[in-house]
Amino acid sequence: MGRYNRAVVLDQIQLADGISRAEIAERTGLTPQTVSGIVKKLLAEGIVREDGSSRVAGLGKPRTTLRINSAAGSAVGLHFDPVELTCVVVDLVGQPLVLKRRPTPVGAQPAEVVSAMAELAGHVLAEAAVPRERVLGLGLASPGPIDQDRGMVVAPPKLANWSHVPMKQLLSEATGLPVTLDNDATAAAIGERWSGAGRGIANFAYFFFGTGIGGGLILNHQVHRGGSLNAGEFGHTSVVPDGPRCYCGNRGCLESLTSPTALVAETHRRLAEGGTGSALEASFERDPGLVDHAAVRHAAAEGDPLAAAVIRAAAELVASVAVNVVSIADVDLIVLGGHGIRHVEALYLDAVTQALATRPLSRHVRIADAAVSPLGPDAAVIGAASLVLHATYSPQLSALLED
Repeated sequence: MGRYNRAVVLDQIQLADGISRAEIAERTGLTPQTVSGIVKKLLAEGIVREDGSSRVAGLGKPRTTLRINSAAGSAVGLHFDPVELTCVVVDLVGQPLVLKRRPTPVGAQPAEVVSAMAELAGHVLAEAAVPRERVLGLGLASPGPIDQDRGMVVAPPKLANWSHVPMKQLLSEATGLPVTLDNDATAAAIGERWSGAGRGIANFAYFFFGTGIGGGLILNHQVHRGGSLNAGEFGHTSVVPDGPRCYCGNRGCLESLTSPTALVAETHRRLAEGGTGSALEASFERDPGLVDHAAVRHAAAEGDPLAAAVIRAAAELVASVAVNVVSIADVDLIVLGGHGIRHVEALYLDAVTQALATRPLSRHVRIADAAVSPLGPDAAVIGAASLVLHATYSPQLSALLED
């Protein structure tokens, strides 16, 4: 209970970015004596700092303001994407210090990828000039499904011959750091809770757009993982029952219809019919490879009718799944993020916002909000680093129950 109460106090300080001992007691229900004792220890450890004071109307004595000491520690985040590796070092409040990218070795086996990850993490730590003793750990955000109990990446899409790879152990041995492993979309959701749009929101769902589409759920301030610890696979919700077969074995999955590969294929199909009036036609005639996902997104953002129509159709399917998530989990907020919607965030946000205002039954009580992640294309890697901060400092009901 003492460990849990400490995390509750620290969580309040982190969320508020300026709060007094009395306010913590009021918000948590802990006694002023308990809060004072916990804060005293946090100050001694250097995790929390006192930052001036403020006067409350009606009370004579000023209240000392508490804040997280951002320089007290750091965490490393790694996002493992089949196309790209991204690594970041963040401070204790989740702000990036140094971020670097490099291509994922093509066709590489696990040992090669782990070696590339360790090398990249070393470069980032060196540039950030963070002493190893101040690094709390390394968070790895990976495509799912994940076997949390054994720290394994089970069968990541688009990575042939990868099966039950013990990434947690391999990366820990390669870097010398304790590793926390999670699904990339869940990691991004935790990043949103720590320093993004979900900060202070009790119930929200995160849609992650990358090579595929994943999701994460925060319910009652806790990460909801489900029975196999792989909850939030929004991309594998059927939106067209007799649609194309997905690699997961299902048909008509959201991901199979709205992934970058699917959007490019649909754009090519329409361009091949000709007479579209699209600015992409010339590039397509010269070399279809020039019309990739980035080109489609850029064209849609600039108002190209064909590209915009393709993106809007995808956004409508995403909106349908968002409605289902709100109807089932009754979340207050849908967050959209990841590099897969870069430059066309507004098209997705408009579709989801309109759907949430008109379709869930709960709209008669309150309309769920929708927002674009302020973490942008770096949501997964910042979320990976936040895995470490969340596991170390946020109150975990599971840990309380275990104790």
